[in-house]
Amino acid sequence: MKEFDPSDDSASIVSVTDKVRPLAIGAPVVAAHFLGDSAAFVGAEENVALVDGAGDMSRLAVHAGGILCVASDGARIVMGGDDGKLVALDAKGEVTTLATDPKRRWIDNVALHPDGAVAWSAGKVATVRSAKGEEKSFEVPSTVGGLAFAPKGMRLAIAHYNGVTLWFPNMAGSAQFLEWAGSHLGVVFSPDNKFLVTAMHEPALHGWRLADNRHMRMTGYPGRVRSLSWSAGGKSLATSGADTVILWPFASKDGPMGKEPAMLAPLQARVTQVACHPKQDIFAAGYSDGTVLMVRITDGAEILVRRNGGEPVSALAWSDKGTMLAFAAEDGEAGLLEL
Repeated sequence: MKEFDPSDDSASIVSVTDKVRPLAIGAPVVAAHFLGDSAAFVGAEENVALVDGAGDMSRLAVHAGGILCVASDGARIVMGGDDGKLVALDAKGEVTTLATDPKRRWIDNVALHPDGAVAWSAGKVATVRSAKGEEKSFEVPSTVGGLAFAPKGMRLAIAHYNGVTLWFPNMAGSAQFLEWAGSHLGVVFSPDNKFLVTAMHEPALHGWRLADNRHMRMTGYPGRVRSLSWSAGGKSLATSGADTVILWPFASKDGPMGKEPAMLAPLQARVTQVACHPKQDIFAAGYSDGTVLMVRITDGAEILVRRNGGEPVSALAWSDKGTMLAFAAEDGEAGLLEL
């Protein structure tokens, strides 16, 4: 595939840049999510900018300081901050404080369960609050690096130094330890519940097949992997960390073991964000030079959403139906594309 240069107007690539609604958030953005038809741009500090379908923007104060972690289930966005608070924002724009750390420690990881449960961490302690309001906590050997609920059952993965602890909050003495040397800074379950993958402090991913805890090493990245997204149906895991989007195959029972990843959408810039379409084999990719592309997984066909020349892309999100794409850069320049 010929490498696409987004600054070259003669490049034969479909462009939808003229269909993007530009937005000026006015502050650095760390995450984007959709609440219904409204796009929410989560700032690095204090505020969330909520943009409705008509393009009207409202700014909501959610924290008294830095926003350190964000998760959403489409009905609410839950955020943790350096003010020691766990806060939820719903589609009506209502802000609710879910928890306050008694020692005012930073809330630096959060995860949501489909049944309404929420998990968060402060230091070495992970806490789960069930949909009924029951709270249970679990301490791991070192600072929590990431949290993820399994898609089936009430099981929480807690990433930390030298591995991951799998904890069933409703079963006493049921924690399981998956060991792999190094610092694990993010964790995801595959949508079919068969695999667990962590992002390492080093430029690599590590995985386990949960049926037998067999290891999966995914290496070769020039930089740390900070963005992960499962394709529709969980057949591939798209990742940042290189100058192409790396897609690891997970369709077979062995996952990526013994297989080479696909490498799509090469640019002379580092991929900073990936977001797979919720229903189709398409992903959006954001780059360190400000470029945003939409890419078809089957053949690598590219559509230009945003030209280069700006700050690194720091947030990408699809609406639940996959009809809208939101993006934002580190300087707060953002956009909405309706498909």
